[in-house]
Amino acid sequence: MEYALLQAVFLPLLLSPIAYIIGRKLGTTPAMWFTFGILLYSTILIILSVLSGTTEEHYPWTEQFGEFGFLLDGLASPFAIIIYLLSTILVFYSKPYMIHRFHEQYAEENHEIVSTNGHSTLIESSSLSNYVNAKSGLYFALYLVFAMGMLGTVLSTNLIEFYVFFEVMLIPGFFLVALWGAGPRRKIGLMFLLWTHAGAVVLLLGFLMIGLSLGSFDFADIHESEIPQNILMLSAIAISIGLGVKMAVFMYHIWLPWVHGSAPTPISALLSPAMIGIGAYGIFRLIVEFLPNTFADLSIWFHIWGLVTMIYGGAMALMQDDIKRLLAYSSISQMGYILFGIGSMSVLGLSGAEMMYVTHALGKGILFMMAGIIIVKVGTRNISQLGGLAGKMPITAVCAVIGALTIMGVPPTSGFMGEWTLFYGALETAIKDGSTIRAVTFGLGLVATVLTMSYILWMLKRVFFGKLPEHLEHVKEGSWYMTAPMMVLAGFTVVLGIYPDIFFKQIIPYMNGVLGV
Repeated sequence: MEYALLQAVFLPLLLSPIAYIIGRKLGTTPAMWFTFGILLYSTILIILSVLSGTTEEHYPWTEQFGEFGFLLDGLASPFAIIIYLLSTILVFYSKPYMIHRFHEQYAEENHEIVSTNGHSTLIESSSLSNYVNAKSGLYFALYLVFAMGMLGTVLSTNLIEFYVFFEVMLIPGFFLVALWGAGPRRKIGLMFLLWTHAGAVVLLLGFLMIGLSLGSFDFADIHESEIPQNILMLSAIAISIGLGVKMAVFMYHIWLPWVHGSAPTPISALLSPAMIGIGAYGIFRLIVEFLPNTFADLSIWFHIWGLVTMIYGGAMALMQDDIKRLLAYSSISQMGYILFGIGSMSVLGLSGAEMMYVTHALGKGILFMMAGIIIVKVGTRNISQLGGLAGKMPITAVCAVIGALTIMGVPPTSGFMGEWTLFYGALETAIKDGSTIRAVTFGLGLVATVLTMSYILWMLKRVFFGKLPEHLEHVKEGSWYMTAPMMVLAGFTVVLGIYPDIFFKQIIPYMNGVLGV
């Protein structure tokens, strides 16, 4: 289809004001369906483009920056599909969760009581209805812009274009946290903005060093041999740090637990599985592909950095009582897996790292939705106050177990295929190079998987099994708006675990080409 990628990226942005108006005038449900329709259409465009092979579009921009374009190839395809798949599915989940949140905020602002025994009580009044409609319209408008920023980043064909979309993600993300987050949401929103913007500025410095030395910012004009040696390593390090902040890997992870702890759960389910992984996409595209010799020098450091992140994130997750903070530290650990795979510098290691992005998105999306259902239906996020919920929430429990198996890398879920391929590639490089360091990091990486299983199983046990506390006797299952999206992702992770070539047939040929195998 002509202009397919252009439509997929810009329709959500151009139609976001209409989503706001529909929400304000007609209510939450029409705004939800309108948002869903836009994202579903855009997702179909992406999938059709993937099925037709590598798709590339270029448009005139400005002589200062070069061309404005979009590229959907073997690297970008899994990222693009997962970003819009999650964004589309989470539209339904957003409706009951955000209405619950709007009622809470209305009560806070008007000093009314809306919760008894952990259950939300809807206040019937015209002022409340108008309040919810206005907030719903703004939420779905920001939601569309947020999804568009993520897709635009992974399809970009120009350094400045990449940076613009990279920054566009931050703006709606900040407002979504600052307006509807929990706790000191404005301070946490500012923390999110400052940390990620600081990372983006460092990233821009790396881009400027490359673009100004080459006289072009277009991806097609980036040739490592033409970049001065005194600039090459500096720019690669700047790009790595900027993207490391986005990935929330060790040393640059401070913001993530706070933001996930505060953000509305549908946004947490996009921030963690989809958005932070875009930093990994940037490393694949900007360093592994464009600066291969420099990547060869940095790969062992990526490998070690990833290992430290895996272990640190897993250890911190074990110590958490807040379920969303536990999942946030889990996300840090999972980003470590991806960086570990990138540092393996093998086709299978790199392919497994990208598959880990996909599996993390599916597994963590399910688990964050589980957390949101518990917050809405139980009224607490403290694991110590939960227990025995499997009997009260059977659908949520089954989906949560499938999500947990995905994060742990247990067959037949997609997580097994991602982890198996990643560690196979890491071991392959260690044996091929005869590297003691890589052999040790491989062994410690396996230890990190034990940590992952420990905090996931410990969480499941405390939340869903054991004796049901008396104060949870009247808890009910979440609505279909909340459980159906979980079921879709749970089904997809099992299908992908059985048929991993759905994505591997795109990923592995690309990685073969990048590494010249």
